[in-house]
Parts: sequence; C-alpha cells; structure tokens
Amino acid sequence: MPLDQTALLIELEPVVATNLDRHLSLAKEWFPHEYVPWSSGRTFDGVLDGEPWRPDDSDLPDVARTALIVNLLTEDNLPSYHHEIATLFGRDGAWGTWVHRWTAEEGRHGIAIRDYLTVTRAVDPIALERARMTHMESGYTNDHPDELLHSVAYVAFQELATRISHRNTGRATGDPIAEQLLARVAADENLHMVFYRNLLAAAFDHAPDQAMRAVTDVVAGFQMPGANIEGFGRKALSIALAGIYDLRQHRDEVLAPVLRQWDVWDRTDVGAEGEKAREELAAHMRELETQAARFEEKREARKNRLKPS
Repeated sequence: MPLDQTALLIELEPVVATNLDRHLSLAKEWFPHEYVPWSSGRTFDGVLDGEPWRPDDSDLPDVARTALIVNLLTEDNLPSYHHEIATLFGRDGAWGTWVHRWTAEEGRHGIAIRDYLTVTRAVDPIALERARMTHMESGYTNDHPDELLHSVAYVAFQELATRISHRNTGRATGDPIAEQLLARVAADENLHMVFYRNLLAAAFDHAPDQAMRAVTDVVAGFQMPGANIEGFGRKALSIALAGIYDLRQHRDEVLAPVLRQWDVWDRTDVGAEGEKAREELAAHMRELETQAARFEEKREARKNRLKPS
C-alpha cells in the first residue's frame, strides 16, 4: 500500500538527520567577498555620478555573460524555492534544520555572483536589476507541490545540473577569478545533490514503486528552475550551442549517473506499478539519446557552416 506524505516524512526523517550530519561535516565555510576583485570596481553613474556602464567594460565572451546572467537570475529566486520546500518538508526537526541550512548556503551564491558581475562591469547593472525584478515577480511554483518524492527526485537532478552549469560557465569566461568563484559555488551544489540523492535512495527502500514513479515523472517533465526567465529559450540555446549545458550533458552527466546510484535498472523490489514506471523511464532515456544525438549533429553542421572559407 502506498505511503502517504505524512508517513513518508516520518519514515525518512532519520535519513534526513543522518545526511544532515554528514553534510555539516563536509561543508566548508566560505565567504563571498573573498572571491570578488573589489579593487577593479568603479562607481557607476546615477546618484553618485560615476561612469555609465559600457559594453566594452568587460571582455567576457557573450555566451559566458549570458550563462552568468541565467545562473544568477536562477539563484535570485531563492525566496520562492525556500517557500516551496519549507511548505513541503516542514520547519520542524531534521527536515526544518535542513531547509534553513540549504537556504543559507544557497543565499551565498547569488551574493557572490552579483558582486563579481557588478564589480567587474561584466553586465549592464540596470538591465540586470530589471531582469531580477521581472523574474522574482514571476516566482517559482513546484510542479509537484503535494508529492514529496517527486520533489526530492527533482532537486537531486537539478542540483547536479546546476553544479555542471556553474562549472562550465566558469571555464567559458576565460577569467580565473570567475572560474574559481563558480567552482566554489558548484562544490556547494554537489553536496546538496548528494543529500537529496541519498534521501531518495532511502525512499526507494521504503516505497520502491512510488519512488520509481516519481523519478519517471520528473525525468519526463524536467525543466530547470530558471525556465521562466524572460527569453530563457533563446538563452538556453546559446548556452547549449557553446557546450556549457546541453541535452547530452543532461542525459549522460546528470540523469544517467544518478539513476545508476539508485540502481533503477536492476532493482528487484518493484511491483507491477514500479515496473510500468521503469519501462516508461527507459523509453524517456532512449528518446533523450535520440534528441541529444540530433542536436549534436545540428551543432556540428552549424559550426561547419560558420567556419571561415
């Protein structure tokens, strides 16, 4: 018989407590201000009558700038993310302690990235602030607000996707300072991924059919939390064309390794409903392989067209 949400919260709380202790033993304290080249800053125009922003203030590649903006705007929506997980997980016990710790750690990411972009004049600060306002006003809504296992499965994949996106964005900047900063952010995201991955692994042991269905539904409908950023489709395409985050990475570096960790293909404890979900999951993974290969072919053809004759 499927476990309801309250039963799942109770069953998994000891796992949350164990993994919270593990997380706190591994997480490293760090300070956003140490990763920002403050001596490079200049006063902007406006009330302090400094120098207006100009596109040539920074030599960051355009695609790296785009990826940094997308990553930052995604981080900016933290109040909505906190609301969603606090509503679902609760604010008491180990669950509540994790919610607040996770939120505190995530809060550093937006602070550090925004300070870097502003001090280095990498982006138009007025356009960035307007984009932040627009994005935060749209908020974020969990696609599965009443489904604990769906939400845990989603964040397990999403945290790993974010880690890869940050690391590859850092490399794309060509700036050792940005790369160091984003590597530090990515390290946080990796620890968050491990927490959620371990939590869902335990859920498979308690409710294998429910966990398999949750994973299948999340893989089928996965979208990054910043998908409602204005112009996201265009930005995501340029990021994918640059190899910062594309379908191949999503399938092979995010979905596949996490699915292996959960042993989804070889589990023998699923019933008829779990087996049905697993078959659907296998079909989704095959379709993603087809889509990724098609995108790679188109990207290669595009590169060849753009090569100077």
